[in-house]
Amino acid sequence: MVRIFNALFAPPAVSEDLLRRRAEHNNGQIFSLEEVSLHQQDIERIENIQKWCRDLKILYLQNNLIPKIENVGRLKKLEYLNLALNNIEIIENLEGCESLHKLDLTVNFVGKLSSITSLKFNLHLRELYLVGNPCTEFQGYRQYVVGSLPQLQWLDGKEISRAERILALQEQEAVRILILKQEAEYLEKREEQKRKDSNVTTATEWQKNPQINELLSENQNGTHQNQESSSKTQRDAEDEERDFWEKPCPFTPESRLEAHRHLEEKRMRDKEKDETKAETKVRRTLITADGRVLNTNEPKLDFSLTEDENYLLLDLHVYRHMDTSLLDVDVQPTYVRVTVKGKAHGEVKQKKPTVKLTGVSSRQKIKKENRTGADCELLEVDPGLAVALANIIPKGLQPSHNPLLLSLSHKPYGVEEIPVSKDFVDDPEVPPLL
Repeated sequence: MVRIFNALFAPPAVSEDLLRRRAEHNNGQIFSLEEVSLHQQDIERIENIQKWCRDLKILYLQNNLIPKIENVGRLKKLEYLNLALNNIEIIENLEGCESLHKLDLTVNFVGKLSSITSLKFNLHLRELYLVGNPCTEFQGYRQYVVGSLPQLQWLDGKEISRAERILALQEQEAVRILILKQEAEYLEKREEQKRKDSNVTTATEWQKNPQINELLSENQNGTHQNQESSSKTQRDAEDEERDFWEKPCPFTPESRLEAHRHLEEKRMRDKEKDETKAETKVRRTLITADGRVLNTNEPKLDFSLTEDENYLLLDLHVYRHMDTSLLDVDVQPTYVRVTVKGKAHGEVKQKKPTVKLTGVSSRQKIKKENRTGADCELLEVDPGLAVALANIIPKGLQPSHNPLLLSLSHKPYGVEEIPVSKDFVDDPEVPPLL
């Protein structure tokens, strides 16, 4: 049973791949790495870092699930270690960090305050943060830390004055006795708390986890979970989730770890549900097995399709101000497919010419016979909006001197030139249009 439990809940390790991904600023090289951030990675144990990153100066490990400071003693160049928001209860194994200048243990579970005496060997330690730890509630906490670490200059973001240090040294023995007494009381309560949490975990962990139940059932009976337990309703699941978060519990490393396990199990269940839905969902196809192309219009865009012996005309209305990179056109002998913003718009090649128009009222439609005699649709420009190109040629430039102007000077086909009004006065101060 223990082997099954450990296999399902193996603590995440600091792998080489994780370090290389976090070392992008160093071209993925970890041996010469001087700074690495491993925060919010659900790490439960510090390992491999001191073997692969000997030159580290700054190490961020905040907001993980680390219960113990270990495997950092060989980081001789380490100057800043951030272990905030973890499950650390004792300050230890930092004697080898000779260059340690700043240590951040904010919001951990350090209750054995006397363990700070191990930091005496860190001669370059100048800043220490213990805010949010149980030991900060002890009477005489600050005096004890200041008197125990003479090299310290800042404690919990507040500078240690010379007068404060002298007073702490004068009362050091009395404060030490007071701290040890409070520490013993705390550790006794903590042991009792661990026993309670251990009993609750042993009784509920195996019952609540569906994967463990399934494995146990297979090992004992050779069958999966019974149908009743596997067919929970959505309402029961929501009630259980709400009860878990609303139930009051002490803030301990065990409760924090239990919350993490709960979130991880929920994430795995949701992932399995999504994968199951993705597998069961029937994938829609635009082309059938026998080669027929289906007529679809997912974006519901207005369009018209006209077919003739020599051409195929597709008029598609797309969204205003849409970038052309979001439009993909695929023309095949038997069909035309237009993809707009990821939405497929397909159309089968029709046998008879059909027209479906959503025209604008300002457009005038005319029909003319083409070379083959089939009808096609053209747009006619309003003659009142026509522009005489010959009248906008700058003075001094004659069409005969410029082939381009010569071609522009011809009147548009089917458009009459508008005569100049008798009241028109040519103002010489107005610059030419070209």
